[in-house]
Amino acid sequence: MVEATASSYPVQLTYPESNKVANWRPLAHWLMVIPHYIINYVLTIVAEVMLVISWLIIVITGKLPEGIANFLVMAIRYSTRMNGFFVGLTEDYPPFTFDSVADDPGDYSISLSIQPQLEGRNRLTVFFRIIMAIPLLIVAIVYGFIMAILMILAWFAVLVTGSYPEGMRNFVIGASRYFTRLTVYVFLLTDEYPPFDMS
Repeated sequence: MVEATASSYPVQLTYPESNKVANWRPLAHWLMVIPHYIINYVLTIVAEVMLVISWLIIVITGKLPEGIANFLVMAIRYSTRMNGFFVGLTEDYPPFTFDSVADDPGDYSISLSIQPQLEGRNRLTVFFRIIMAIPLLIVAIVYGFIMAILMILAWFAVLVTGSYPEGMRNFVIGASRYFTRLTVYVFLLTDEYPPFDMS
């Protein structure tokens, strides 16, 4: 098993540079994101069904159908945009778009491009994917715990200063990148083992 570097991994996730956030945002973002959570909930259920189907197809044929891959990319992009808005990494409200393309369509300040691996899949690593992901999931729990604490502290800072503390924001962005790469790996869009770092 060869671990990819963050720069070589087939996932590119970028966020806006500014850490300025309106003071009232921490009080309203959780309400503003509710319509997206409802849609994301449905997309996640469908994506999980597609995941089981793609697992069977890859184990049998060694290929990932492009249509399934595109749907999974769209679902991950939708979720990533929604979560980025929710945690205050952008003030731009996420669009209700469902572009099933690998390259980000460029219609939002959070950009996520995923290059799914369609051919030449490693059936063995796909078969044991959930077991192989256990170390990644353990690290994700640690990152998630730290991220939750930092987000609470950051929102209090935003309420007072109108600015997301840079160190906290950088950690949240790094953890978000890690979670996205982990999701892409678990959802069978690539056989490359994701890096443990948050760059």
